[in-house]
Amino acid sequence: MGLFLNSVIGLTTLLYPLAVYFGSSYFEPWKLACLLVALLLVRLAASVVKKHWSTPLWIAAIGYALFVIWSNELAALRLYPVLVNALMLLIFGWSLFSPPTVIERIARLQHPNLPPEGVMYTRRVTQVWCGFFVFNGTIALVTALWASLEIWSLYNGLIAYLLMGILFGGEYLIRMRTQKHVR
Repeated sequence: MGLFLNSVIGLTTLLYPLAVYFGSSYFEPWKLACLLVALLLVRLAASVVKKHWSTPLWIAAIGYALFVIWSNELAALRLYPVLVNALMLLIFGWSLFSPPTVIERIARLQHPNLPPEGVMYTRRVTQVWCGFFVFNGTIALVTALWASLEIWSLYNGLIAYLLMGILFGGEYLIRMRTQKHVR
């Protein structure tokens, strides 16, 4: 049940820009933000039950959504991808100064005895992701403030995910080519 619920919430979160695009024609921004609060409350409840480190992040996201409800501004709804990128940058960036890095933790799930070269590699990949979050967050901010709703939705609902997929795929190909000895 947990996996199913997480999958549904994850998919719904990914579809956020499309929900804003299509929903803004029929609903006031505060109503769309109420849906976001409901999703975030479910995520918060799950993180509290598991005593997960992400609990403060969900609380911050709920605070943002409550601000959107209060402001009832479509522009405020459009800033959510900026917030997500900023929080991801904070998480990944913090791990660079407080090792192990996020990517190293993920790598150690499959390779508990990660060699020093692997640690260096995962650190570099974490830095690349930090760069991606800066780039993606900047574009999200530019589209939120100065682009049409259509352009914002296209970038944040499709192009950003394609870029993320390209980064995932490119890193995987580089890892397979450069670290054949790890297999």
